[in-house]
Amino acid sequence: MGSGWWDHRPILTKSIVKFDLLPRGPTTVMAQLFLSTAKGKMHVVLPTQDGEDGDDMWQVSRGHIRESDLFTGEIVDLGIMIEMDGWDTIQSWTNAVDSSMLEPNRWIPPSLYETDQSLQYRDPKFFASPIGRLVPSEIPPLLPMERISPDEVHNLGSGRWLFDFGKAFSGMLHFDEGIPHPIVPDDYPRGHGFKAASENGDSFITVIYGESLEMSTGDINRVLVAGLGLHDGGPRHVSNPKTTDVPCFPPDHDGILSQRDVFVISKEKEISSRIARELFRQPHFTTHAFRFAEVCCTKDPPAGVHALLYRTAVPNWGSFSSSNVLLNGGYELVKNAMVSNMLSVQSDCPHREKLPYGGDLVANSPAALHFFDMSAFYKKTVLDWLDSQWDNGAYTETSMWQDLNDYAGIGRGAGETVWASAPPVLTVRYFQHYDDVDFLRISLPSHIRWLDFLNREFNAGMKEKGFANDLKGYQGDGSGLGDWLALRDRDTWLTHTAFYMASARAVAYISRELGDKDMQQKAFAKAEDIRSRISRLYLKNGKDTFDFPEGNSYATPGPEMSLFSRIVPGEKRCVVLKNYFKRSGSRWPGDEEKLFLQELKNKTYIHDMLEKGELIEEDDTYWMGWSQWQGFNEGIFGIRYSLKTLSDMGFHNIALRKASGFGFGTPEYMLRHNATSLWETWWRSEDLYSRNHPMLGALAEWMSSSVAGVALHPTTTGGRRVLFWPRFPKSAGMIQHASATQGTQIGDFAIAWRFENLPSDKSLYNAASVKIRIRFLIPPGGEAILRLPPPTSHRTKVWISRSD
Repeated sequence: MGSGWWDHRPILTKSIVKFDLLPRGPTTVMAQLFLSTAKGKMHVVLPTQDGEDGDDMWQVSRGHIRESDLFTGEIVDLGIMIEMDGWDTIQSWTNAVDSSMLEPNRWIPPSLYETDQSLQYRDPKFFASPIGRLVPSEIPPLLPMERISPDEVHNLGSGRWLFDFGKAFSGMLHFDEGIPHPIVPDDYPRGHGFKAASENGDSFITVIYGESLEMSTGDINRVLVAGLGLHDGGPRHVSNPKTTDVPCFPPDHDGILSQRDVFVISKEKEISSRIARELFRQPHFTTHAFRFAEVCCTKDPPAGVHALLYRTAVPNWGSFSSSNVLLNGGYELVKNAMVSNMLSVQSDCPHREKLPYGGDLVANSPAALHFFDMSAFYKKTVLDWLDSQWDNGAYTETSMWQDLNDYAGIGRGAGETVWASAPPVLTVRYFQHYDDVDFLRISLPSHIRWLDFLNREFNAGMKEKGFANDLKGYQGDGSGLGDWLALRDRDTWLTHTAFYMASARAVAYISRELGDKDMQQKAFAKAEDIRSRISRLYLKNGKDTFDFPEGNSYATPGPEMSLFSRIVPGEKRCVVLKNYFKRSGSRWPGDEEKLFLQELKNKTYIHDMLEKGELIEEDDTYWMGWSQWQGFNEGIFGIRYSLKTLSDMGFHNIALRKASGFGFGTPEYMLRHNATSLWETWWRSEDLYSRNHPMLGALAEWMSSSVAGVALHPTTTGGRRVLFWPRFPKSAGMIQHASATQGTQIGDFAIAWRFENLPSDKSLYNAASVKIRIRFLIPPGGEAILRLPPPTSHRTKVWISRSD
């Protein structure tokens, strides 16, 4: 057994993950041995219980894995590994020793598990194990899905070797020829020491993992992937240290809680350690997020080193391709980040926190449902939230409560409203794909309790947070997270209230599917009441910008969210969209961008960046700028709202410009800085924000549904019906062809389109009269609706042929 969320280092305070709020204690297991007879009968031979003697009960012992921490990795004692070889055979069986000392290869009786806990608002003193129903895991296992060879190996000196695997992912190193022979340097490079082994005269090999390199030293940037956000600032970031003054901070990590594995070659067990070193191939439990790995310390570069990419083995379902390399690149950034964060839970980042945040799921679950068959995975995800629901009905911000953004919610145990609304929102999306009526029955009572909680507490909670009922004095700066990590100001009142509405709509939808008309009507009436209130307040100033009454048409996600979610009344939709187009970009004062500009001396390069709009010049000073219409300024929710609104309402060419723009605030900016997975932010970060984070990933689903043109029909259940709605650009200069596949339970739906008869002179693309060829694939039993754009002239003709 290895460690996990319920058995960890007691790093208790001053970190992102609050371990004192997690169940914790000794490693705990429920086990029983089943014996199946030839007649088909099954007997429980050894249930987990007290036995009267050592022959009649389970036994436990410490093995060769000294530690397998979720964040800090594994420490493996190779000598003990050989000494315990054969422990699982009858020849090696020994009776348990009556002792409380747990030592390697010393077998003792286990201790019975005891706990005292409740679903009341939790007090850490009651924590001992997860709360909720214990059920068999139904999701696919975590498996090695890809074997990756290093692109390059660099000698960093002092016995350190840097492996570059070419892309970011989650996994671990695999040593095809065993652990390399170690050398013992006079001084170990920072982060590679292991004091306990050195004091004992043991040698060891360390592996440090990271997703980027430290710009000032060429080492792995450990600060950026520091577990729990704990670090001393590192060699370049001493101005922003995160305290390491916490219990049990590993001293060998040199002030940065690092992703690393250690393999100890014992001096006292030299022969067995040497044999084990040749046999041992990889760690057992802990995955790390990395593109780069440092191996230390060996005389020569370790031979036969590969990486194994691990993820939950959900089947691949979706695909997208086009003639636009920037769209393709953005799609791959999102998918690589999603793959990296599919580790039994859908995490935010696969190194620093590893937490399933509700806001992230609301933002990027449409992309995940496009990429993969998430039927078992998302069912488990929602069930995890139901287990964590408070007695008062409040949902938490993560599926294991961490008190991370309760301050930004309405109180009473609820997470920030958008984050806490993930369970009902995800349930509806799940049903549209998988048609699991039984799951609706299981989840609806909990979602009703959440809606009842909002009905009782929302208005009072918002008032306590400083929001006036008529929004008097509100400037878009209220409590909440809103459109997280947007470049604009975030309208938090709108997102709080809109997701109260979304929760009510979700309950109404689920109730309708289950035939509960009374609850359907109540929930729908509540949703409509909230929608009307938002509409009244946001049209109050008469500007038709759909902004809060004292707003200046700057905050996000006002008009785009409200148009997408049908909050804006029908008669106002066109004028609100027209005013939306009046928005403009601004400059960005980010630290890393400022450092880049300080070193920017090439006049030609400066001129090119000014021409492209990547730079803004004010008073002889250059600034990085972000564009409203040729890049992104939206946060994790506004991305989807803006792209879908533009494409659905006839301005697909502008959506394409945003997604395939150049410069700051675009996927191209990430790609230009050697990104292989999506960043957490539109801006560069060297000391805080992750570079392997699917939170901004809604654009991938837009590519398949709008650029190529295949998505589930809005009214379908079980993915039986899709909508083929390709939106074509106004010019082939933007894109000439696109294709996508959308998997469903009944099979794959696919679309491919391309422009034909294009002129050889690309300068004529804007005015060319072309033929568009579209092909569709519909699986047996599937249905599809085809929606084509309105004809652009009286000469437009449509032919449809069928191939069985």
